Amino acid sequence: MIKYIKESKPELEKNEDDRKVRNSVEEILSTIKKDGDKAIRLYSEKFDNYSPAVFKLSDKEIQECLTKVPDKDLNDIKFAQEQIKKFAKIQLNSMKEVEEETLPGVILGHKNIPVQSVGCYVPGGKFPMIASAHMSVITASVAGVKRIVASAPPQNGAPHPAIVAAMYLGGAHEIYCLGGIQAVGAMALGTETINPVHMLVGPGNAYVAEAKRQLFGTVGIDLFAGPTETMVIADETVDAEICATDLLGQAEHGYNSPAVLVTNSLKLATETQKEIDRILDILPTSETARKSWEDYGEVILCDTYEEMLEISDEIASEHVQVMTNRDDWFLENMKSYGALFLGPRTNVANGDKVIGTNHTLPTKKAGRYTGGLWVGKFLKTHSYQKILTDEAATMIGEKCSRLCMLEGFVGHAEQANVRVRRYGKKNVGYGKAAE
Repeated sequence: MIKYIKESKPELEKNEDDRKVRNSVEEILSTIKKDGDKAIRLYSEKFDNYSPAVFKLSDKEIQECLTKVPDKDLNDIKFAQEQIKKFAKIQLNSMKEVEEETLPGVILGHKNIPVQSVGCYVPGGKFPMIASAHMSVITASVAGVKRIVASAPPQNGAPHPAIVAAMYLGGAHEIYCLGGIQAVGAMALGTETINPVHMLVGPGNAYVAEAKRQLFGTVGIDLFAGPTETMVIADETVDAEICATDLLGQAEHGYNSPAVLVTNSLKLATETQKEIDRILDILPTSETARKSWEDYGEVILCDTYEEMLEISDEIASEHVQVMTNRDDWFLENMKSYGALFLGPRTNVANGDKVIGTNHTLPTKKAGRYTGGLWVGKFLKTHSYQKILTDEAATMIGEKCSRLCMLEGFVGHAEQANVRVRRYGKKNVGYGKAAE
C-alpha cells in the first residue's frame, strides 16, 4: 500500500498560485507586444531596478566581464562546457539523415535542419545559473543554429560576469542583460531593437515557464521547464544523511520546488525527516529550502519496489535520484521522468553543473510526453520524396487517385490523375509515354 507520511500543500492552493502567475504573465506579454522597447525598459526597472542605455552587451562590455572572472572559475567553466559539448556531439552523431528507395523508382528521405534562430534564457535572479548558459547555448551551437541570442537578468545592477563569460564561451552571437518575462517576451515577440527568434529554450521560475507556455505557437519552445523538482527513490542501502542532502540540495532553488522521498523503509523515511530538520538549521539557504520543504515536500512510504515504481512514474519528477539495491531495474522500467541519477556515487548537482548531460528538463509531469533539452531539440526533421520513373509515377498515381476519391477530394485526385495520363505507358502524347 502507498502511504503519504508527509504531504505537500493542497492542489487547490497550488492551482490558485498558478492562476495568479498566468494572469500576471498574460498582462505583461500583452504590454510588451504593444509597446516594445518601452515596455521592456519599464519591466526591467520594476523587477530588476535596471535601466541601461542599451540592454544588448557590446563586445567591449563582454570582454570586461571576462576579465572579472578569476582564472580558476574560467577553467572550471571551460571544463564543464567541454563535457556538455562532448555529449551533445555524441547525440548529434546518433541522428542520421536517411534516403531510401522504398519502391522501384520511389525515393523517400529526411533531412535534419537546424532551427535558424534561438533565444536562450539563463535564470539569475536568486542565484546566477551559470550552468544554464552551457546547457542551451552550447547545445544550440553544436546543432548548427545560425543565430543564438542569450539573455540573463542583472545582479547587483550589472551583468553577472560569469554568466556572460559562459554565454560568450558557449558561442552566443547576441548577449542581453535582461531578465524574466521581459527577456523571453522580447526575444519571442521582438521589439524595435531586438529581432525576434524562432524558438525559446532554457529553464526559469514559474513566471518564465508560464511566459514560454503562452508564447508557444508564436515561437517554438524546448519544453515546460519551470521550478525545479526532485525525487529520491531509496531503500535501506543508503542512509538518511544522503537522502536529506539530495532533497534539500534542490529545494533551495525556490519556495515552490517539490522534493519527494519515495521509499519502502519506514526507518529511512523517519530518519530522513529528522535529518532534514537538522540540516535546515545550518544550511545557509535554509530560508528558501525550509519553505519549499514545508509547502512542497513529500514523503511516500511503499510496501514494494513495484509500488515505488508506480508512484514515481505517476509523479514524473524532473530529477530522479535512485539509490536502491536494484538501480538498473528502475532504469529499465521507469517511463516518466526528466533525468535519472543512478546510485549513491552520482547526484543531481552533477547533472546540473558539470557531468555533460543537459539540465534543462521537463517539469509539472511533462516527462510523460517529452524528454529534456538536447541537441535534437534544435533540429527539425523534414521529409522529402521524389519519383524517378514513369512506371512508379503511374502506379502510385493510380492508387493515390482512388484513395482521394474515397475521401471525396476530387482536386486531390486530379493531381494524381494528371500524372497517370502524362506518364502512363498506355497513353500517348505526354513525356516518355509518347515515345
